[in-house]
Amino acid sequence: MTPEPRPTLDAIAAHCGLSVTTVSRALRGRGEMAAETRARVLAAARDLGYRRDGERRGRPRTGTSRLIDLVLGRFHDPYSEQVTAGAQIAAAELGYDLVLTTERDAPRDDWPMRIRSRGSAGVVIGVITPTTSQVTVLADAGIPIVLLGPRGDASLPLWNVGTTDHAGGTDAAAHLIDRGARRFVVIAGEPTFRFGRARVQGFEAEAERRMPGAVVVREHADWTSGQARRATARALTEIPGDGPIGLFACSDEMAAGAYRAIAEAGLSIGRDVLVVGFDDVRGARWLQPPLTTIRQPLREMAATAVGLLADAAEGRSVERPSLELPTTLVPRASTGA
Repeated sequence: MTPEPRPTLDAIAAHCGLSVTTVSRALRGRGEMAAETRARVLAAARDLGYRRDGERRGRPRTGTSRLIDLVLGRFHDPYSEQVTAGAQIAAAELGYDLVLTTERDAPRDDWPMRIRSRGSAGVVIGVITPTTSQVTVLADAGIPIVLLGPRGDASLPLWNVGTTDHAGGTDAAAHLIDRGARRFVVIAGEPTFRFGRARVQGFEAEAERRMPGAVVVREHADWTSGQARRATARALTEIPGDGPIGLFACSDEMAAGAYRAIAEAGLSIGRDVLVVGFDDVRGARWLQPPLTTIRQPLREMAATAVGLLADAAEGRSVERPSLELPTTLVPRASTGA
């Protein structure tokens, strides 16, 4: 029997309606082009059965590169510092190097192709939801992904490592009630990511369970201290009744903004308004007064994600896990503790 002709670059170019040069650059991971174009070429090559014999595609033929990529939207904030530290320590202990990759909100950002071209052992993606085409680029090269603190419910079967956000919100409400709060303010994050919703739901459910009918004023801020300051100022003017106010902010950064609004209202933190944050980033203990917060084990979460990738790269059996590491209440002076 005469073997079927092997697909060529010309065939892929005709299939996609692109030039041979563009197709070649897309397959090599070279040059700037729209991520959608690159993904379309890769999909066509896969569907047509195209192979580049003798040329490296994705992972090196001699084995997986001992690199793990950490992909974040930014690297200069307290959250990123904790995640990077945890991932770097774990990678070093396991004999891997950590590569920091910035995800840019731009159509030409081709970070999956850069990761594919260096043949990384795996990718940790923090607080970013990858697109289907980005996941496809990595999956075609056999590079596994772990989502760290995913923003929403994953539409793709990816590993993810998070924390017990709902339980953290529950603990925040219980602590404020135990410290004497009788009316409550919640500063929720906007957009309402999955982890933010869980924190608010846990808090409000526990407040209703412990103090049915208690006043709870919810305001939204964009996860920054500036908007949280304005949201807190609105809430303090709106909240009815008397007695200590318990304020729960869905992040420590937003709690810092709430501090300013409380001071500007002439109220005392730890007496008039009891404040609980979420994360326990390094700056929380240096606020005045030090911030009571729900510790999210960011370093441990990042280390766990790196460990999953190392296990997969070295052939150890890993199921498709969805892991939650426990939160911990850290009481400090902002609740009179």
